[in-house]
Amino acid sequence: MRYIVLGSRPAHGVGAVTRARTAEKATPRAGDRDGVTVNHGLRVAAAYAWRLLVVGVAVYVGFMILGRLQLVAVALFLALVVTAVLRPPAGLLARRLPRAAAVVVSVVGSLVVALGLLALVGGLVAGEWDQLGQEFGGGLGRIERWLEGPPFHVDPAVMSDLQGKVSSFISEHRSQLISGALSGAGRVVEVLTTAVLALFCSIFFIHSGDRYWHGFLDRLPEGAREPWGRAGRAAWRTFAGYTRGIIIVAASNAVLVGIALFVLQVPLALPLTLLEFIAAFIPLVGSPIALAVATVVALASRGPVVAIAVLALIVVVGQIEGHLLHPLVMSWAVRLHPVVVALSVIAGSILAGVIGAVVAVPMVSVAWSVLSELRPPPEPGTGHPGRSPG
Repeated sequence: MRYIVLGSRPAHGVGAVTRARTAEKATPRAGDRDGVTVNHGLRVAAAYAWRLLVVGVAVYVGFMILGRLQLVAVALFLALVVTAVLRPPAGLLARRLPRAAAVVVSVVGSLVVALGLLALVGGLVAGEWDQLGQEFGGGLGRIERWLEGPPFHVDPAVMSDLQGKVSSFISEHRSQLISGALSGAGRVVEVLTTAVLALFCSIFFIHSGDRYWHGFLDRLPEGAREPWGRAGRAAWRTFAGYTRGIIIVAASNAVLVGIALFVLQVPLALPLTLLEFIAAFIPLVGSPIALAVATVVALASRGPVVAIAVLALIVVVGQIEGHLLHPLVMSWAVRLHPVVVALSVIAGSILAGVIGAVVAVPMVSVAWSVLSELRPPPEPGTGHPGRSPG
């Protein structure tokens, strides 16, 4: 008679379990087929590698699409910049005026100020053109004599040969220069088209941009509305803060440079000040390039002493911008390491030229703010991000 103890397994069941475990050990795992053992770190690296390749291809395709639609992309970016700047004053005016009237007053007023400033600069350049040409002619002569004297002692024949090469280059490539000027006229049409499209979009964004955003959120699945809403608020907060902050920094730099150029009596001080304001929108490199142009003008018109003073101005403005203006003005909007800013500017300029250099930093800032907003909160006592709900 066979007795079976409750809770025990039959003999054939124990054997089946033993055989199953033996077969499991004999069967190679994924990545260990054909008897080859793949290191765990290598498997993880391969998993990350193909995912990074997919992300890289997606980013490359995105940039190709933006390159084909560059006019539309630039217009939308400019429209967002205008919206970030003019939306607060339009909101203040809307307390006393209808919303549409407040938007029209803010947009038209800013256009009048911008066009008036450009007209003033153009009038100054046209009025000083003849005198500036004479000063440049005399300045070039002074530069030649300065280079021929100590400590450089450049041979006068070298200077004459250089002038001859420049003249021959211009005469040989005259047709290319003319075609380049004609293509530049086509560029002017593209710039005007982009400006009109940006102005058209910015009017609607200022008037009812929040309504468009809420309408977009309502069309998403219910579970996706909350994270998309948080990401959108973080992105707009960072972009608007960066835009207003960089305008404050650029205006401060332009005021300092304008005062110094007027004190040093450098010609075209106001146009050079405007150039400094525009160039400051390219972080790290824009302001030194604009001041380098001012240094050349000062060297040709006022001599080496004034040019050295302008070079010293480059150092002073760079220190003020890097150690005072950016920490005070930009830290509340975006916090990026200077290395990240430099790499972003260089990568943007390689991918899309000057436009890429201008757009790179705000894009990286927005992307980082969105990732920070959507990052799961740290687990209590660990300091590591926890799992997101669901």
